[in-house]
Amino acid sequence: MAKFVPQAELPVSEQAQIRRDKLAALQAEGRDPFQITKFDFNSDSAAIKADYEAFEGKVVRVAGRLMSKRGQGKVMFCDLQDNTGRIQLFVKIDEMGEEEYNRFKKNDIGDILGCEGEVFKTKTGEISIRTTSIVLLSKSLLPLPEKYHGLTDKEIRFRQRYVDLMVNPEVKQNFIIRSKFIKFMRSYLDNMNYIEVETPVLNTIAGGAAARPFITHHNTLDIDMFMRIATELPLKRLIIGGMDRVYEIGRIFRNEGMDPKHNPEFTSVELYQAYADFHDMMDIAEGILSGAAKEILGTYELEWMGEKIDLTPGWRRLTMVDAVKEYVGIDFGAVTDDAEAVAAAKAKAEAKRNWDAAHESPASRTAKMREENAQRAAAAKARTAAAEARLDEAKKPLH
Repeated sequence: MAKFVPQAELPVSEQAQIRRDKLAALQAEGRDPFQITKFDFNSDSAAIKADYEAFEGKVVRVAGRLMSKRGQGKVMFCDLQDNTGRIQLFVKIDEMGEEEYNRFKKNDIGDILGCEGEVFKTKTGEISIRTTSIVLLSKSLLPLPEKYHGLTDKEIRFRQRYVDLMVNPEVKQNFIIRSKFIKFMRSYLDNMNYIEVETPVLNTIAGGAAARPFITHHNTLDIDMFMRIATELPLKRLIIGGMDRVYEIGRIFRNEGMDPKHNPEFTSVELYQAYADFHDMMDIAEGILSGAAKEILGTYELEWMGEKIDLTPGWRRLTMVDAVKEYVGIDFGAVTDDAEAVAAAKAKAEAKRNWDAAHESPASRTAKMREENAQRAAAAKARTAAAEARLDEAKKPLH
């Protein structure tokens, strides 16, 4: 087994060092924010904005991340982002007191705050909180991405989802919809008398699908084992054992290629039912997808990647051969061998590429070129940074 080698700590940027110095000063004063483990809040930004008349003039307690600071002198306006959205804080030295106000001014964008104050509207009509007390609950030791450009690097967004959620709060909706969908699917299947089960993640064979598995080693048994590439075989064994309807929502691991839409580790659902055929499975698939759309989105109609989709129950059903013939123009029922099928598919693909190229707008081509150039520049920057880090490491004296 490879020996664990601790990695050298990355150089701290000037901004990050300033934040660390502020934390050290707070700790020296006996005001360590990381020792404050609880803050009782009684409202949030969405509730206040949704029912302003009920909250107007009332004292509320809210908590969230400081996202912006504006103003100077004796008055500041700030944006606080909580679990439901953003709300403006009106911070005034006369309301806070000079000592507390000056302490607040040292807070950085990204810090977690607990605030208390009265709900009101500014002269411009902005629903705000006139703060009388602000508590630093957690110090952000790294600066957030630049304000106006935000977090646009796809690599960072996928690898550091927590940063993506901070600066692109609309991304959170994807997590919420996923959670609601899984909840709906469980309820749908449970109401059909399906039983949810958990089957082994580690197996002595890689079965149930055609995929390359991850291999690990069981120390006690001294055998190599495979992380599952499918839940199919254990579920079918339960059917054999007399459990007529079973399903599992579980993680699958496939040691294969990856891209933004294909992760080696992903969640799947498999369900099996005795005394049923593929027509029953089609009914279930339609029921889950159309029902979830209505339950979660409030409509059967939605848009996906620029295409409008209608999930109203009563889906048209046709075979794959008929679908390809209707929408692609190739009759695979008349294809006699693999070579003929491959040739037909290549001809269609080439025709589509030619059509797309002929109808692509100049603006679209320019945008595509800019994105490709930006990706190449980002990759080059990352390689340069890695090379510089290795060079700095090599320059360090040996101990």
